[in-house]
Amino acid sequence: MTTPTTRCGPHAGSRWIRLTPAVAALAFLSACSGVPLQSLVPPMPLSATFAQAGPAAASAQGLDDAWWAGYGDPTLTTLIEEALTANQDVAISLQRVAQARAGHDAQGSRLWPTVGVQASASRSDSGLPAPVKQGMPDTRALRAGVDLAWEIDLAGGVRAARDAAQADAAAASAAVNGARLLVASEVARQYFVLRGAGERLRIVQALAAAQRETASRVESRFREGQASAFDLDRARAEADALDAQVPALRMLAGTSQTRLAVLLGRNPSALVVRQIDVFAWPAARQIGTGQPSELLRRRPDLIAAEALVAAQTLRGTEARAQWWPKLFLSALVGRQDLRLNSLDLAPVRFSNVALAFAAPIFDAGRIDAGIRGQSARAEEALLAWQKAVLVAVQEVEDSLLMRAQEAERTAALARTVEHRRRSLQRAQSLQREGQIDLLVLLDVQRSVLSSELALSDSRLQQLLSEVQLYKALGGGLAPSQVSAAMTSSLAARMPQ
Repeated sequence: MTTPTTRCGPHAGSRWIRLTPAVAALAFLSACSGVPLQSLVPPMPLSATFAQAGPAAASAQGLDDAWWAGYGDPTLTTLIEEALTANQDVAISLQRVAQARAGHDAQGSRLWPTVGVQASASRSDSGLPAPVKQGMPDTRALRAGVDLAWEIDLAGGVRAARDAAQADAAAASAAVNGARLLVASEVARQYFVLRGAGERLRIVQALAAAQRETASRVESRFREGQASAFDLDRARAEADALDAQVPALRMLAGTSQTRLAVLLGRNPSALVVRQIDVFAWPAARQIGTGQPSELLRRRPDLIAAEALVAAQTLRGTEARAQWWPKLFLSALVGRQDLRLNSLDLAPVRFSNVALAFAAPIFDAGRIDAGIRGQSARAEEALLAWQKAVLVAVQEVEDSLLMRAQEAERTAALARTVEHRRRSLQRAQSLQREGQIDLLVLLDVQRSVLSSELALSDSRLQQLLSEVQLYKALGGGLAPSQVSAAMTSSLAARMPQ
């Protein structure tokens, strides 16, 4: 990424950044003369591939627009599609686009003359005798005309303000996609948390029932003198500890329901998702990560940050234009009808045309201070964009690492569950043959349920890391119509 410098006006010296084609046109005005490029910031050190992405992920097909549909869960698909149309954050971001576009139209109107209409009527009757009225006549005047005022944009400051407002609109449009991506990923996250809480609640309740049965067996053996008080207290404590996990899981499921309701714009007091007995965990999916540089064109927050760099840079051009002379044109043309006493004068045309010139000579450093302040804001926007790029790459790398490691953990836990289920079958056979005590069988049953609980939690974490990866990659959401139209308009003004 190169950073050229442009100068405009006698007190120039601020800098602008070469951006992607969508907003590059906004960083140069015909009223300014360019100077040789100089590098302010070294190119962003992005690698060709993500370090944590395997060969399959790097070469896999790109993200689908509706990535959530790939899970094959109709309930999830319905929830996300409803949220994208009913969520308040998405609606708020659309209103911000409307505000930004109105600001652009207002700035663009300054390039055109302002035309108005004037009309007046007056009457004067002194009531004096006719000889006296010769010196002080009664009058009646009718006057109407068209008024025109125009500030001619010699230095390009008004054009820069208009283009900066369009860059603001482009950033607001990208924020719409950012809101949609955030809503879709959060709905998926809360949905999986809800299903995971229900699944773990089922396992914990089964495990608690098995532990209470164990405690009952130990109590019977204690009364018969075959078990100690220590064994009985330990069995009861384990049953109570499992019972203590149930309220937390119910609370997690309940808060997930209310959060989903808010995301969907529904009443949080109403149930959103019906609980099911057993949740079928989706299989792991192959996600194409692409190259790190593709994040610059795919992540809405990076697109918005880049547009803000262009907006602040263009406002620097507007600030420097204050040193240039200003030219104002005003004109008033019309007709008037005048009557003196009883004498009607013929209607006449009138006109008043003026051309004014103004240029600053001394302002005690006010314009220079404004230029320096705007240059600092442009530099701040650039640094914010650079940080956002680094954070975006970090989020993808972290999500890839978490997903890969959680997949290994899930596979190991799945093998553990399989082995313990086999041991449970053998223990059941041995118990029927009287070779082992019932308490031993119950311990094996608890170990199976504990492994299933750990496996359920691992599957949930793997799904959440997958959703986070979709979010970090930009989600694959298709650009909204507002964003597409704004990008097309900006690209059409790119200098060739």
